[in-house]
Amino acid sequence: MPYSYKRQKPEGVYDVVIIGSGMSGIGLAAILAKEGKRCLVLERHYTPGGFTHVFKRRDFEWDVGIHYIGDVQRKNALLRKSFDYITNEQLDWADMGAVYDRIIFGSRTYDFVKGTEAFRANMKGYFPDARDQAAIDQYLSLIRQASSSGRGLFMTRAMPGLLRRVAGPWVSRQSRRFYSRTTREVMQELTSNEELIGVLTGQFGDYGLPPAQSSFMMHAMVARHYLNGAAYHVGGSARIFDTGEPVIEGAGGAVFVSAEAERILSSGKHVTGVRMPDAIEIAAPVVVSSAGVHVTYNQLLRDDQTAAPAASQYNRIAPSAAHLCLYLGLEGTPEELGLTKTNLWIYPDNPNHDENLERYLANPDQAELPLLYASFPAAKDPDFQRRYPGRSTIELITLGTFERFNAWETAPWKNRGEAYDQLKASVSQRMLDRFFDVMPQLKGKITYQELSTPLSTRHFVNYPQGEIYGLEHTPKRFASKEISVYTPFKGLYLTGQDLISCGIAGALSSAMVTASVLTRKNIIQKIAL
Repeated sequence: MPYSYKRQKPEGVYDVVIIGSGMSGIGLAAILAKEGKRCLVLERHYTPGGFTHVFKRRDFEWDVGIHYIGDVQRKNALLRKSFDYITNEQLDWADMGAVYDRIIFGSRTYDFVKGTEAFRANMKGYFPDARDQAAIDQYLSLIRQASSSGRGLFMTRAMPGLLRRVAGPWVSRQSRRFYSRTTREVMQELTSNEELIGVLTGQFGDYGLPPAQSSFMMHAMVARHYLNGAAYHVGGSARIFDTGEPVIEGAGGAVFVSAEAERILSSGKHVTGVRMPDAIEIAAPVVVSSAGVHVTYNQLLRDDQTAAPAASQYNRIAPSAAHLCLYLGLEGTPEELGLTKTNLWIYPDNPNHDENLERYLANPDQAELPLLYASFPAAKDPDFQRRYPGRSTIELITLGTFERFNAWETAPWKNRGEAYDQLKASVSQRMLDRFFDVMPQLKGKITYQELSTPLSTRHFVNYPQGEIYGLEHTPKRFASKEISVYTPFKGLYLTGQDLISCGIAGALSSAMVTASVLTRKNIIQKIAL
């Protein structure tokens, strides 16, 4: 169990202080623990885990950030080996079955089935025209090429400044043609069929940007990540922290919650530790921030002239999309309610995601929701009924903006006033109405509901604009020569989804990259063997 900073303070000497207990923070601490390092993990929230944590209301439980993950069903896959490594093989996964995602435009549905050849055949069944079938073949080839080429690009994140600037362009040259173009640009070279483009990019919510804005590199990594199917964490996403923490403690490390780092301390260009809000200073020769680059440079290193040039560069990359999540509790088992493991991506009748989002942002009170994602954790988790017999949960997610809610940004959590509650109620009802179009059998079955907004995300995760995916995944972000494990300070390093890419796989990959820099060992190779 983690310690509460409110009840006791860290004692002793730590080799590394890690700010943030999300996937990258816990993953890094566990990897370093296996290298004999004593790590102190500081988490500002009262619950550990970042986007891997769960929350409970009454007799229900929801995950807040991990709804499915690919490449963990095969024990020889690197991602599966990585999870096994940081948890001593104590984390179990449940396969989601043949259909992991269902794309819905109006009343038209398209299933994403696991296995590259099964996916290919299924898509060709939906699109029998010879030109479309050729485009599907080209698409599958391109996402394989693009995701594989990313290795060189991400190697540059582990290079120190001068080497990164000199050798980085050469090392990442093969990926440039993929990361430098938008998803829509690439897709339009393959086909003019808007329905096919809309279907193949129907998972864009997994990285938060529609096709005309996102880098094709990001799209390709997500699409390929799930081609072999998807799985869900048995026992809920909190099991990631629960199985990783003993590894950290085994090396003398500790995780503290309600422990917000106020400032990263330095002497000249050398980091010396962190200062807490109660003025207690924790000394450490190495500090790693998993809090995101904007938080690191604009809050934890605020007004530091040594950090200013890097802060200026990072601030040129905008934060990713914000979201709203409606958490639903229902009486009844998934079988009784007709819930399946398959995620639903519910869109307007128009398959052009960019147009849908543009209309919504221009008039969020009247335009159709640009997307509604539905996840069914009670159906995915074979352990759910043991913990919550006779109950089910659903999560409905849509895109939002921080600006729509910033009038209440200084109001306290759970007490933001009647106007805020009314806006939440209105948005919740719109989400439910669209959901019931697809699953009408659930009308009248909801016994509990709660909506989180971008303000909720900022309150708990500390992302300034309530973003969920860190830096936005545009061509500009992937082309940046600034993104790196290294900082202007000796002893201060970065990890997290801003380093590689968003999501649990990107965050854990960043932990391995940062660990390789700190230990001067090829941690990825060590885990892969």
